[in-house]
Amino acid sequence: MANKVAIIGAMEEEVEALYQNLLNINEHETNLPDLPVFTGILSEKEVIIARCGIGKVNAALATQYIINTFNPDFIINTGVAGGVSPKVRIADFVVGQSSLQHDFDARYFGYPMGTIPRLKTSVFLADSRMVELCIQAAGDELGQKRVHRGLIVSGDQFVASTEQKKSILEFFPDTMCVEMEGAAIAQVAHLNQIPHIIIRAISDQADNSAPKDFNQYLLEIIPELNRVIQRLLNLI
Repeated sequence: MANKVAIIGAMEEEVEALYQNLLNINEHETNLPDLPVFTGILSEKEVIIARCGIGKVNAALATQYIINTFNPDFIINTGVAGGVSPKVRIADFVVGQSSLQHDFDARYFGYPMGTIPRLKTSVFLADSRMVELCIQAAGDELGQKRVHRGLIVSGDQFVASTEQKKSILEFFPDTMCVEMEGAAIAQVAHLNQIPHIIIRAISDQADNSAPKDFNQYLLEIIPELNRVIQRLLNLI
């Protein structure tokens, strides 16, 4: 059972409503700039909620800080993503069974795209039990047709063209969606031997329509995402 859960999102929109619903809320000063961290009780669980900022470095720094400071039992990465698989539509949800960095490129040295040299693995597996519980929570909230599981890829770029999307599918054909933080959070969690899961709501199709779709759907799907997280907390 996870008694202390860290919830990490990149943007204020992705975490604000969650920390505003905390009981016994406490805001913590950190030794990192622009890293707001809140603790309290949500769905009868002790939680730590952080806005890590956009991109893999910000995500990794925040995750390691939270681990060092609060020692959570489990880490949830929440937020929005661009749909890459043709199975995924706007407002669908993806539960990440695995994640990797799609922009890590050491091919010059003979490594496949996405491989981090000298690590035992570059694909980071989510906690299998939590995947099933998250699928259950999301299905109960949204209906199973809107819920998918599979590979989530991360990179330091907002994927907003058909060419970028095709390139990702060329190297990683099993990709469900793309975003900018999840695999970094997963890597830090993996190296610290803390189970994790990535939950993403699809805000756009990661193509030329992405900027317009992202802004249009962001505020519409975040409330659903928050309800899924609270259902998940009730299950774990």
